[in-house]
Amino acid sequence: MELLETSGISKSYDSREVIRDISVRLAEGEIVSLLGLSGSGKTTLLNIISGLVRPDAGKVFLSGTDITGRPGQVSYMLQKDLLLEHKRVMDNVTLPLVIRGMKKEEAAKQANVYFEQFGLAGTEKMYPAQLSGGMRQRAALLRTYLASHGVVLLDEPFSALDMITKGQMHRWYLEVARKIGLSTLLITHDVDEAIMLSDRIYLLTGTPGEIRHEIRVPANRDDRKDFDLKPEFLKCKQEIREILRA
Repeated sequence: MELLETSGISKSYDSREVIRDISVRLAEGEIVSLLGLSGSGKTTLLNIISGLVRPDAGKVFLSGTDITGRPGQVSYMLQKDLLLEHKRVMDNVTLPLVIRGMKKEEAAKQANVYFEQFGLAGTEKMYPAQLSGGMRQRAALLRTYLASHGVVLLDEPFSALDMITKGQMHRWYLEVARKIGLSTLLITHDVDEAIMLSDRIYLLTGTPGEIRHEIRVPANRDDRKDFDLKPEFLKCKQEIREILRA
């Protein structure tokens, strides 16, 4: 059984069909990318999976349970980190737990276990303005993880970072996802990012957006050091670019 699965998702706005018959699956511990050009319906699909938007047709399942239209079942991180500038980092990352009714002290105790793994040790009492862009994203990802049930949805989480910081974040995310067994469905329009991070890539193409191709990345996730310089990476990138051009 897949951890997360969609079946036949379609959605229209004002009689304009945005996505059609989308079926994707995410197994436990996997990182899967939805890759497509702007306007292909990637964010619409994540909004539906998160329960924020109801589809016109189709279902969303989490561990076999129908969660269609039920927000709060999976964690969702948008492009911006959305950290509250007047709250310390610890208070930011524990906010979902406190909203659920957990006492602040208990929430801090639960979150503190992960600060070192997420590269945030020593930032607990700092404010977001004191963090670099990469550190802010790590804090937002920790907050997303604490609110999750082991699966997270990421909407272009590294798009605002410069190239060097983005590369560092890719390597870090692969490591932390492996350590904590995190399952990830992310959307991106960056071909290199999709290949570097993913076990599998769904290509969302056309208008309305449809998934017509699934690419399995030809490298183990534990062996991605300098993968972007290897022939397998370039061959995979060429295949994806040819599909997107077509």
